[in-house]
Amino acid sequence: MNLTMSLKERDRLVAIRALDEGQTTVCGCAQRLQLSTRQVRRLLARYREQGDAGLVHKSRGTASNRRISLAVKARATQLLRERYHDFGATLAAEKLGELHGIAVSKETVRQWMIEANLHTPKPRKLKHRRQRERRDCFGELLQIDGSCHAWLEGRGACEPELIGSIDDATGRVWLQFAPAESTAAVMRLLRDYIGLWGRPVAIYADRHSIWQTTRDASVDEQLQGLEAETQMGRALRELGIQYIVARSPQAKGRVERLFGTLQDRLVKELRLAGISDIDSANRFLNEHFIDDFNSRFAVVPKSAHDAHRPAEGFDMDAILSRQQTRSVTNDYTIRYDNTHYQIAAQSIATGLRGGKVTIEQRLDGSLHVRFRDRYLSISELPPSAPKATERNPDQQEREPTCTKPAADHPWRKGYAGMKDGPIYP
Repeated sequence: MNLTMSLKERDRLVAIRALDEGQTTVCGCAQRLQLSTRQVRRLLARYREQGDAGLVHKSRGTASNRRISLAVKARATQLLRERYHDFGATLAAEKLGELHGIAVSKETVRQWMIEANLHTPKPRKLKHRRQRERRDCFGELLQIDGSCHAWLEGRGACEPELIGSIDDATGRVWLQFAPAESTAAVMRLLRDYIGLWGRPVAIYADRHSIWQTTRDASVDEQLQGLEAETQMGRALRELGIQYIVARSPQAKGRVERLFGTLQDRLVKELRLAGISDIDSANRFLNEHFIDDFNSRFAVVPKSAHDAHRPAEGFDMDAILSRQQTRSVTNDYTIRYDNTHYQIAAQSIATGLRGGKVTIEQRLDGSLHVRFRDRYLSISELPPSAPKATERNPDQQEREPTCTKPAADHPWRKGYAGMKDGPIYP
């Protein structure tokens, strides 16, 4: 008879056999096996009665009392095939518990999916990398990036882009959908983030044209001692937020891994909720997803200090806007975006005519004109009448004429003294 014994049971067999042969005492055997003397005597009696089989665990080969029934497994496998075939094991386990009352661990679901050919384990690649430690305080470093992905799986008129931010110390996220990753979209996300928690110390982002520019510094920037900067760079400078450039996707790995998780979990959540437009998707993020995601995955920072700075004293609407400089003409008008604007008489001040004003196109679409530290009242002028391009119908067009010189025309006569006669026949 062949017995299957574990390593622990084989060690017990050697010790009990030595005790039975009188090579050791009960106390010595109990100390060796880290058992009580009463338990050693029981094992010795069982060994003398049943032999080696007496030391094998009695539950070997029997089903566990906590085993999941085959009916529950079959129902869960059917749900995984029909509704969650492309879900990850963690998210599928959550949905089975929340929507169907099947409370099983994610590893159990993973094994069921492997058995049903719904999941293929990925081989782990051994890479030696030194992990960058998290920052100590909440608000010390904020990573921001955008992700272009089929978030709505083609249900809407167009696929939005997800603008995401993640705190380096805690992993707390703030997300917004936008038609595209643009300056206005990032400004809108930063405005809402600052409204919730305050101004972060630094922002870690890539070299997108939103953050960096390749143009030369303008005359105004040179006079102020500034380098060429984008609208986002100017806003961060005015808010006192440091911009740290990430020179590779691996450098900002935390936000990249965040998008990898969201492209699995968030896509399925939006599908289950039946969302097909940007506004509904943003409401779902604010009302359901973000708080639940942070409660699941956020971690406790090393330091309890909150590094965010207050936003009091900052005109957020003015700073987080698209600003451009224009010159005021002699009739107190300015031109912006192919439209002329008239400055009101009550806003005229010394130095305004021929001077420079700053035009702020804010996130709500409104236009504000600032001269030095004062805002001006403006009104939009009607477009100029187009120039006439059609010819007067009463005017008769002249047809081009081509006349030949007469036979006695001087052009037909040769030069004086020429023997060959006229130049032209």
